[in-house]
Amino acid sequence: MNPPLNTASHTKSPAIGGRNQRLEKLKSQPRRAGEASFFYYDAHFGNEAVKVLPGEYYVDTEDILVMTTLGSCIAACIWDRDRRIGGMNHFMLPEGAGDSGRYGTYAMELLINEMMKRGASRLSMEAKIFGGGAVISGMNSINVGERNTKFVTEFLSTERIPIVSKDVLDIYPRKVCFLPASGKAMVKRLAPANAEALVAQDKLAAQNAAPATTGGGSVDLF
Repeated sequence: MNPPLNTASHTKSPAIGGRNQRLEKLKSQPRRAGEASFFYYDAHFGNEAVKVLPGEYYVDTEDILVMTTLGSCIAACIWDRDRRIGGMNHFMLPEGAGDSGRYGTYAMELLINEMMKRGASRLSMEAKIFGGGAVISGMNSINVGERNTKFVTEFLSTERIPIVSKDVLDIYPRKVCFLPASGKAMVKRLAPANAEALVAQDKLAAQNAAPATTGGGSVDLF
């Protein structure tokens, strides 16, 4: 016969209780417009995490796991190697009307400015860039992924922020994880056939896309 259940064994362990407290603290903090706010516990990495949705950004000085999934969109992970401040954005198009994190210039300025408010310096910033995949077959003529990649590369060059690593273009959707304090970035290429949500996201971006005009760090796979 099995012994009776010990109800005390069903109380939360200190580790779980501490984890929940950290998540509740993160969730309760006030957020600026466009700042990511979807916090959760990532069981794979055993770490608190925040998901950056299209048009959002996130900056921190601690190694919370900052993650996003990308099709033709771009995520720039910028890190101040001296002050150990890092952040990620997620934009859908190079340009567009209005102030929105969906558009490249505003998204990049939003991220860099927020990092500088936290004490970062442009002189010690470096970048890792991800995304720009051609995940929608038959829509290559719009070149959203290529245009996004070209934009972020040129923007960072103009701002004199070196790109130390990248995983861009090709046909793959990607899942990207970034740790702001250490600057560590990880990328996982997803199967193109299992990217329905990203395809819908990219179709939305393509509908808003204007016609194209003429005119050292490491990344780990997981």
